[in-house]
Amino acid sequence: MTRSPPHIAVIGAGAWGIALACTSARAGARVTLWSRSPVPESCRNLPRLPAITLPDAVSVTSDFPHEADLTLLVVPMQTLRDISPRLPGTSPLIACCKGLELGTGALPLDILAQTQPERPHAVLSGPNFAIEVARGAPAAATIAAASLGASRHYVATLSSPAFRLYASDDPIGVQIAGAAKNVVAIGAGIAIGAGLGENARAALITRAIVEIGRLAEALGGRASTIAGLSGLGDLILTCTGAGSRNYSLGLELGQGMRLADILRTRSTVAEGVSTAPSLAATAQKLGIAMPIVETVAAFLDDRIDLAQARRLLLERPITVE
Repeated sequence: MTRSPPHIAVIGAGAWGIALACTSARAGARVTLWSRSPVPESCRNLPRLPAITLPDAVSVTSDFPHEADLTLLVVPMQTLRDISPRLPGTSPLIACCKGLELGTGALPLDILAQTQPERPHAVLSGPNFAIEVARGAPAAATIAAASLGASRHYVATLSSPAFRLYASDDPIGVQIAGAAKNVVAIGAGIAIGAGLGENARAALITRAIVEIGRLAEALGGRASTIAGLSGLGDLILTCTGAGSRNYSLGLELGQGMRLADILRTRSTVAEGVSTAPSLAATAQKLGIAMPIVETVAAFLDDRIDLAQARRLLLERPITVE
């Protein structure tokens, strides 16, 4: 008997939501893509990725899908708490956003556990630019859930030859890596924009891996996860790729532009801006040393200038690796 294709609901028609809708269709799924703004039925090219024509298997709606086999939450981190309790149905929820909630410091799966406690939860994260995934260029990512069996099931449902997924049972490590990399990417952009050089950026990325591993372990995750796709892989891409929103914001900051002026000209979200203070506060509360994150957070908050940031990072006591 022929099995019907799985039904994937993608909540959020931003660039990453469009990309995940496209790659889910390539994996053989029937996809419902939820858009906050109504979209004409005949429209197959959406504003966030206008060069991408949606596959026939993707339908767009402004009504939340009532039934699906999997629901991918692809909304900005700071709107997750508002959107998630409004989702009908019982399907597993996979968070595809990165960061910590302002005020609470909650991770994506913390919010889902509070707002949808009866539904299974997982997180998808990795080194992915939306436009490349949407076009079908080779990419990889991690899906993490508390149960490795559940992770493997989600991986089997969503994987395609061009989008290789790996299963993990360390959702804390994967979420911390995804949140922290955006903050570090701003720091990497600042370093290059200020003319500190490629050596400085390479050192910043490498030492950030150590910092993120410390925090992951303190929260119950594994430092080894930070060496994987959601950690090192995402750091490399986000700290070096011209398409990175957080890195490009850091570049402009390093060149002397003010944060408020940069944000005023952007229609996309650089999650590292809102994540930095929450991440620094979480590390401080746990007594975890994260000088790179703390320095970026202080710089974004206008508590230090570029010269002071450089001194804070370069004049720390010499230690061992």
